[in-house]
Amino acid sequence: MTGIGVEAGAQAARSRALAVLRIRSRALAVALLPAAVAVVLLAGGSTGHLVGGVWDVARLVMSVLGVLVLLAAGVVALVVARARPAVSPTVAIAEEAAPDLYRMVRDLADRLDVPAPSAIALTPDCDSWLEDRTHSAHGPPPQEGRDDEIAGAGGSHRRVPAAPVLVIGSPFLWWMRVGELRAVLAPVVAGTGPSAHPDIAAARRFVRGLDAAVAVGSTPGRCPLTRVLCAGVASVARLMLRGCREHAALMERGVAAAASERAQAVDYGLRIVAQEQVGLAYAGWDRLLTRVALPAWRMGRWPSRLDAGVVAALTELSRRDRLAEGFASRLGERPACDLLEEPGTIDEAASLLAARLFHGGPAETGPDWAPVDWQEYPEEVVDRKWRLDAARLHRVLDAQGVTHTRGATAPDSHAPTLARVLTHLSASPHTVPEPPPARPADPAPDTSPPAAAPSNTYAAPSNTPAATDGETAPQGPPAADGETAPQGPPAPDDESLTTGTGRHATAEGEAETLAAALTAELAREEATTSRPSGTPETTPWDDTALPLFPLQPPRTARELLTDHVTAMVCCAAIDTAGATPGLDWLDGPSLLINGERAADLTPRVLSLVEDGDPAPLRAWLVRSGIRPEKPVRLV
Repeated sequence: MTGIGVEAGAQAARSRALAVLRIRSRALAVALLPAAVAVVLLAGGSTGHLVGGVWDVARLVMSVLGVLVLLAAGVVALVVARARPAVSPTVAIAEEAAPDLYRMVRDLADRLDVPAPSAIALTPDCDSWLEDRTHSAHGPPPQEGRDDEIAGAGGSHRRVPAAPVLVIGSPFLWWMRVGELRAVLAPVVAGTGPSAHPDIAAARRFVRGLDAAVAVGSTPGRCPLTRVLCAGVASVARLMLRGCREHAALMERGVAAAASERAQAVDYGLRIVAQEQVGLAYAGWDRLLTRVALPAWRMGRWPSRLDAGVVAALTELSRRDRLAEGFASRLGERPACDLLEEPGTIDEAASLLAARLFHGGPAETGPDWAPVDWQEYPEEVVDRKWRLDAARLHRVLDAQGVTHTRGATAPDSHAPTLARVLTHLSASPHTVPEPPPARPADPAPDTSPPAAAPSNTYAAPSNTPAATDGETAPQGPPAADGETAPQGPPAPDDESLTTGTGRHATAEGEAETLAAALTAELAREEATTSRPSGTPETTPWDDTALPLFPLQPPRTARELLTDHVTAMVCCAAIDTAGATPGLDWLDGPSLLINGERAADLTPRVLSLVEDGDPAPLRAWLVRSGIRPEKPVRLV
């Protein structure tokens, strides 16, 4: 049944390849048609059959049209043939750097009875595929003296194109065992068999050439004449692509079906287990990039051992979720990264490429783009990130004229404290349960905030100036009954105090104002940060489109505010309670209090940011021994 399935898939792929080539032949016929008509008319005139004024005009028109169409077709053909097809950015692995890996792949190809891949490369993603790089711009020409292994009945000796390059996901090498990697690569390597067929190879070259021609038409920075010419070529290429798109897709589906059927005979039982590890590796890789690597990338540092971090993250995930009973015995087998001579060097190269693809970082290290080891991550990334965010938060508060709180520090001190943030985001005097200090009687009702209790301050709306320390809030207009209106901002009614509606509305206004200011400040910082770019001459993809695969959409203003307030809390915990920054392999930066991860901090910060209620956070600070009134060291 396997042989029947392989033959059926190969025949389907070949028939679709011929359909693609027929579209190429039809395009050529259309280009030659005006010239052929002109030749017929000229031949008829020379033999005396097509004579007269009408035929003379027709000969002239068709001759000119034929020349123009041939010139245009020649330009299109030249662009399609010379345009450089897209190449996936990868880390090339020379045979000297991984002889065991090359030996395993060749042995696998022999077992599958297919040509071995011409080279091996790594991609910082959880996927593997074959990539044709036979274009002259991609490397040296194919080796001389190789005859076609699928020669026709007439004994044709056409040279076989170079075998495609095997691209392997780098997380697979570090997480999978050698047997699991071989089982995963079996259906991929089996695809070199159909790729060697001349019709399939020619159809693929034609489709890649059309795709490259379309890309040439969208290249910026050309002169107007060249831009118009390239746009015309791209339009023709796009028209032919639409015609052969379905055939090309079905051709690739037939190739994949034939390769999958052929690989059934190799490590079939192990392939089931290996596919489970593929899903697990993808989950761990995604968590590592979004939770651990992304915070470092955003501050100009890139973890240099991402693939090794995948192993740590997946080990932690398996320990927490108890994914497999024989997990420990599996880790005792030989890992696939042992097939590399210097796995650390290759891991570093793959990590830098991952930062480039998923974040848009520079192609080389520099003062603002330095590698970081996992041992240095808590101090170099986590602690520094928190202090940078806390410093930005206080700069924005200073720009908004928010006063510093008075507590254990001197009255004229301007040291940054967590209490300042809590006071500003607290929305109502009913937020904190402790009562305000007693004050002398006042004939007029006065609801201005007491200076001695900053946490009970009622936050003024954004369009109302708040009273500063030592000042009196402006008097309001006379009330309807002749009494003086309360000083300061209008107090919420009894119902809003009971239900918290007024407090929530004011907190939302204060939070939105601060969040918008933080967003603007962060945008200004990112705009002034200059990053060295790669060299377009040697980079096989468009630098202007980086990152190619952004991990997350831009953070909202509310998320930025939550991150900055959390950073301020963590800085206060480190400086006043002896807490330490930590790294959680699945959740990223974490705060360690007495060696335990503080996992309950986020909901309390959200209560402050979204509802203006600091009570849950203040209670947590008291339990953790954190002093919000103490100054915090910033960067």
